[in-house]
Amino acid sequence: MQFVTRAQWGARPSRYDLAYIANTQGVKIHYEGSPVPASLARPENHGQCAGRARAIQASHLADREENYSDIAYNALVCPHGYVFEGRGAHRKTGANGTSALNSAHYAVCAMVGDEGLTEPTDAQLNGLRDAIEWLREDGDAGNEIKGHRDGYATACPGGPLYAWVQRGAPRPGGGGGTPSQQFEPFPGAQWFRNEPRSAVVTAMGRRLVAEGCSAYREGPGPQWTEADRQSYARWQRHLGYSGDDADGWPGPTSWAALKVPKG
Repeated sequence: MQFVTRAQWGARPSRYDLAYIANTQGVKIHYEGSPVPASLARPENHGQCAGRARAIQASHLADREENYSDIAYNALVCPHGYVFEGRGAHRKTGANGTSALNSAHYAVCAMVGDEGLTEPTDAQLNGLRDAIEWLREDGDAGNEIKGHRDGYATACPGGPLYAWVQRGAPRPGGGGGTPSQQFEPFPGAQWFRNEPRSAVVTAMGRRLVAEGCSAYREGPGPQWTEADRQSYARWQRHLGYSGDDADGWPGPTSWAALKVPKG
């Protein structure tokens, strides 16, 4: 999971203490419900996503009728698959419509709208699954995955996202989090930081060489090394990432784009 903390995206402090919630029945999926520029999905525009999260928070804090204490969502997911921490785990959402609905499910918002960018990207769907699994692991969320419109009169999360929810919210290429049978699934960010020795590392390295992103003097081989990290950083820059987003540590979005073959 590519996780962006509140500090990293520049969140403002909550207006007052957020309500603690021990667990939920699951997660409800939302969309912005207003126009989102289609250009936001371009790889080179990922740098705009933190600003979009700040703008959403600002609009919520300015809504005195709703009297939000913070951004309404527990998390947001940008078109590039990054999970932006909202209220976070074990915090009651303000997005589901009523106090009872807010207690029953966490809320995760995809940065798609009713005009412009209306179809979630594959990276975004993977990010939504990452957010759901994070809230299950860290927030004791139950297994339910629903749309905002379930139990509340609204068009949210829009037709394309709601159809995905009704299919069981599968990862692209597989159901219920099952990755494509053709490519290696993302093994998790921490897996690489543990300096693994695996045929997956070799396969990844060969793909990086094929894409012209090699920093290898020899190999690649099964042992994760600094050369692998430097090569992967070149791949991230090739995709349009920069700064901390091109640090050489694989994330689900760039990994999916690399298409590391199985076997």
